[in-house]
Amino acid sequence: MRVSRRSILLALAVGVISLMTLSGLILAVVIAVRGEGGLSFGGRIALIEVEGVITDEEEYLEQIRKLRSDGSVKGFVVAINSPGGAVAPTQSIYRELRRIREEDHRPVIASIGGVGASGGYYIALAADSIFALPGSITGSIGALMEFPNARQLMEKLGVEVEVVKSGAHKDLGSPFRPISAEEREILGAVVEDVYEQFVEVVAKERSLDPEVVRRLADGRIFSGRQAREQGLVDRLGNRNDALAAAGRMAGLGDDPKVVRPPKEKFTLLELLLGQGAATTLADLVQSVTEARGPRLRYVVPF
Repeated sequence: MRVSRRSILLALAVGVISLMTLSGLILAVVIAVRGEGGLSFGGRIALIEVEGVITDEEEYLEQIRKLRSDGSVKGFVVAINSPGGAVAPTQSIYRELRRIREEDHRPVIASIGGVGASGGYYIALAADSIFALPGSITGSIGALMEFPNARQLMEKLGVEVEVVKSGAHKDLGSPFRPISAEEREILGAVVEDVYEQFVEVVAKERSLDPEVVRRLADGRIFSGRQAREQGLVDRLGNRNDALAAAGRMAGLGDDPKVVRPPKEKFTLLELLLGQGAATTLADLVQSVTEARGPRLRYVVPF
């Protein structure tokens, strides 16, 4: 029987499509087994990394939202390497992680790396258990407000800034003049209030007396080992230890599959400068942008 050329081409096309489909299924299975997103067999532990100075919560909230909606995610590990940052974004991330425990009843473990201090430690307080390395830098429980004073520079340049304001304190914290005693009292009251909020969270989450926390909360830093002695962290260990603990709490064993948030696409600036340099530049631009007014922060100032 003579087979037409059209039949041969059709058979080849069907074979190629079948091969591509099979390859896609195999790739999906491999990805699922390795725990890198997409289709999943069994449960997984989600790993969220909080890196650098916290200036905005949007990226972290989106990561948490997506991972919470994934039915295969049975627990979370928050890997922290941050000196803290702005107060409100820090509190927002803490609140969202707390919801996982309260509403989803899924375990959350915090792992402090090189540094997890001030706002970084505040975020760790959302966890069921906090791991730190013996030499991690943590603590620094406190709040600060800072703003530049460019008055002398402006005088040298012969530049004056005229202000028309609706109220006596509308330009509170202006970098173009020193603050008055009354203004310092107003700003101090705000700092004291957010400091007390920090103390309340530490006391609640660590089951410590508020007066005990206040004695520790003078801004001092602790090593991971010192923090454990003071009851600020639970266990000494690294990220793998935290993942194993989360796996056991979620009923997945000591070596659970891990899923990470999808990686963001590189920006043109990151392609030109590299991700680290681009992030540093973005933080610098953010600092310059914020320099116009007071900045309220849970942060280690080094």
